Amino acid sequence: MESEIEVISSEQPHKTAADGGGPALPHDLFTAAAYGDLEKLQHLVEVQGLSVSRPDGAGYFPLQWTALNNRSAAAQYLIEHGADVNARDLSEQTALHWAAVSGSIPIAELLLQNGARREWVDSHGYRATHVAAQYGQTALLYHIGTKWGADIDAPDTDGRSPLHWAAYKGHPDCVRLLLFMDADRGRHDKEGCTPLHWAAIGGNLEACTVLVQAGTKEDLLVADKSGCTPEQLASSKGNRRVALLLSNAKRIFKNRGDEGSYLGRLRRLGLVPVLWVVSISLLLTFINSVIISASFYTIPAVVGVWAWLAVFLATIGLFLLYRCSSKDPGFIHVSQTQGENDKQALLSDGLSNMALWAGHWSQLCPTCKVVRPVRSKHCSSCNRCVEQFDHHCPWISNCVGKRNKWDFVVFLSLETAALLLAEIVTLQRLCTDTNAQLSGRAWISYVAIHHTGAMVSLVADAFMLCGASLLTIKQVKQIAGNITTNETFNAKRYGYLKGYTEDVELPALDLHCLNPTRPECNVTPDPYDTKLSSHA
Repeated sequence: MESEIEVISSEQPHKTAADGGGPALPHDLFTAAAYGDLEKLQHLVEVQGLSVSRPDGAGYFPLQWTALNNRSAAAQYLIEHGADVNARDLSEQTALHWAAVSGSIPIAELLLQNGARREWVDSHGYRATHVAAQYGQTALLYHIGTKWGADIDAPDTDGRSPLHWAAYKGHPDCVRLLLFMDADRGRHDKEGCTPLHWAAIGGNLEACTVLVQAGTKEDLLVADKSGCTPEQLASSKGNRRVALLLSNAKRIFKNRGDEGSYLGRLRRLGLVPVLWVVSISLLLTFINSVIISASFYTIPAVVGVWAWLAVFLATIGLFLLYRCSSKDPGFIHVSQTQGENDKQALLSDGLSNMALWAGHWSQLCPTCKVVRPVRSKHCSSCNRCVEQFDHHCPWISNCVGKRNKWDFVVFLSLETAALLLAEIVTLQRLCTDTNAQLSGRAWISYVAIHHTGAMVSLVADAFMLCGASLLTIKQVKQIAGNITTNETFNAKRYGYLKGYTEDVELPALDLHCLNPTRPECNVTPDPYDTKLSSHA
């Protein structure tokens, strides 16, 4: 038996006096509230004497309509004229729940200032934090969680927290914020599922990535009541990319766990030893087989200058290789203080960061518990956040970031220049050998026999030159464009690279919707369109 989420429409028919639903207020009051038409509201309330505290035939209050459509002035007017901020409809939902659907911070603030109870639950056990997580309203979740102390980790009647909902619905920014605020990523619902299970079921790759980076190996191995791990659920639902991510994550966590062993220490060194051995071998081969080889005539002075210049550049490049691999690339350091009060103070400072008030949720790192500067990224290989992250280079076994970017570029440039000079000098030495004045296969055979070292140096340097020159050109081009490798491959994920700000506006109420519950209306009377259930 597996757990899954079923999407169910929860619209209810709008009962009126005409269809036997009992006496109902004129729809004009609710339409005016939904539109924020203050003039009409004043006429209906002050002239016609309609009550702002009575629901319509479906049980929905005028204040809920203003909350759903972000009509602050209308909501203020209704509250001033006696509207109950904690009035519940037939589903036990309050205006604060409806404000959470639309993410209306001004309305939520107004309701809370006037006594709205942030912890009230509806018939499903949903609080405003659950609803905000369901609809991806990260800013509202942040607002009521930090300023009003709303419980961001409370379970609903099925044991599911806002983190469960954000993970399943695929809202990675909500997931980041909730994890940053210490939401329990290991909480089990009534089916034994954690947030990672639901993210895997929903096939939400980015949400899974955030949960995995902030978690441990044990999170990947937890089974629900049916005995399924997140990876197994992802596979059974056909979410192959998620299943591959979780499989790779298990391997990465296993490697991290083996870092104390001999093989673990070797693995941590990466390809740096290989690059050192290859570079030094080629350098010595070039010196012994090309510059001072007895099989050649004495090297001319001009050629010798260029040859030793290549050696000098290569030697400086090796020094920079050491700097690149050993230097701090720009790790964003986290305080090591272990006191609980100090941790809470650090968390409070992070949540007060101006980047969060501006809605830059991608700067949150739930793993390192820091608010990263723009252009920073968490490296899964180093398991650290790196400022101005470019990429993690296996050849230096280190990240390339703010503090070692220029070392890396200069290293590539010097090695490219050294390899190019070595190629030219080697070709000059081979072509000017008077004993090799042959052509075609005869010349190749002679060189291979009498100048084996020089031939090996020529071929190996050519291979190395291709890779080094391509990397150098790529890096120089990116520096000229003021962009990093990470930003090049993930441009769609970074708002500051899109060249514009995407402002999300709530859909306006259709002018033909005199009955707000008609299917063609843009505003639905019931803010919930989902519920959780279990199926075999």
